[in-house]
Amino acid sequence: MDLKQNGTSIGLVETSSIARGIYVADTMMKAADVQIIVNRTICPGKYMVLVGGSVARVSAAIEAGVQAAAHTCVDHFTIANVHPEVFPAISGVTHLPEMKALGVIEGFSVASVIKAADASVKAADVQLVTIHLAMAIGGKAFVTLTGDVAAVEAAVQAGADVISRKGMLVESVVIASPTPEIVSEFV
Repeated sequence: MDLKQNGTSIGLVETSSIARGIYVADTMMKAADVQIIVNRTICPGKYMVLVGGSVARVSAAIEAGVQAAAHTCVDHFTIANVHPEVFPAISGVTHLPEMKALGVIEGFSVASVIKAADASVKAADVQLVTIHLAMAIGGKAFVTLTGDVAAVEAAVQAGADVISRKGMLVESVVIASPTPEIVSEFV
């Protein structure tokens, strides 16, 4: 299964317990024929399971995972037809595009930020730079993106709206002309 092609569905369950997170991952894999993309601990002592596959299979896996997570479920999502820029941004292998305006969206959960990144890149003509997932930042996550000022403003608003609906938005900003020193710090 090539998860980088357009039309792929992804889903994530984020738990507050490492032990329960491992159990959730096993439950998800037994519930549906999906591929694990990320399965690991995240700060501060949380766990995330990100899977991909067909919409029906990912939906079934996420439903089983949320049930298995029970009271430890911090957040979850299923995204049908995830934008192809999301995968490289998650894995950190995104090439640094020409930096125009810079948008940053910060959230309290990994799930909300990945969902915001997908909504942002679908809403406007922007490029994702990176999606930083909860490591060494207290369990929060953030996405950075670039493009023309108006496009970045629209994309940041779309992503911030997604996170706000779940009550997980920490902050969002648009910097019209970021200095190179600032950009080098998060890439």
